[in-house]
Amino acid sequence: MEQTEVVKPETLDDLIKILHNIFEGDSINVEEVQNIMESYESKPQEWMKYAKFDQYRYTRNLVDEGNGKFNLMILCWGEGHGSSIHDHTDSHCFMKLLQGQLKETLFEWPDKSLGAMVQKSQRILRENTVAYINDSIGLHRVENGSHTECAVSLHLYSPPFQSCQTFDQRTGHRNTVKMTFWSKYGERTPFETTVSQENN
Repeated sequence: MEQTEVVKPETLDDLIKILHNIFEGDSINVEEVQNIMESYESKPQEWMKYAKFDQYRYTRNLVDEGNGKFNLMILCWGEGHGSSIHDHTDSHCFMKLLQGQLKETLFEWPDKSLGAMVQKSQRILRENTVAYINDSIGLHRVENGSHTECAVSLHLYSPPFQSCQTFDQRTGHRNTVKMTFWSKYGERTPFETTVSQENN
C-alpha cells in the first residue's frame, strides 16, 4: 500500500494546492485534512488580503472554491463577535485559528419537545490549532470572547453549502438561513438586500 507522505505547506498557496490534490478523489480522510491544515503555520502577510472585518458582525471571506469539492474561507471576528448555534448541512467543517482565540461551544441536537438546548462541551481554540465538526458530532457556536483582540480563522467546508440551520438556545427552535460572502478572493461582494443572518 502506498504511503502518502505529509508535505508541509510553507505558504497559504501551497496549502491550497495540497488541498486541491487531497480532494481530487471522492472520499475524505478527515485526519489527513486536519494534519495538513495544522501543519501550515499562519503568516498574516499571506492571508491579510482576504481578512475583511466588519464593525458589527463577523465576516465570511471566500479564498478558494476547491473545484466545487470544497470552499475555503477566512472568517474575521471583531471583539465580542460570535455565530449563532448552527449545523453544517451534512458537510465536513474544518476550522483553523490563524490569529487570536475563539471559544467553541458544542450542543446536542434539540429533541422534538422544544426546550433549552443541551450543552455538550466548550473549549478555547488557540492559534494554529484545527477543530473539526460534522452534524453527527452535534451543533456548535463559535465566538470571540475577547474585548480587545480580533480573531481570524480559516474554514474548509466539503461539500460546499449555501444554507444552514440556526437554533435558539432557549427553545431549540430552528431557522434556515442563506450563507453569504462578505468578500470573494479579496474583493468586496456587491451588497445584498437580504442581510445574512448569523450563520457559520
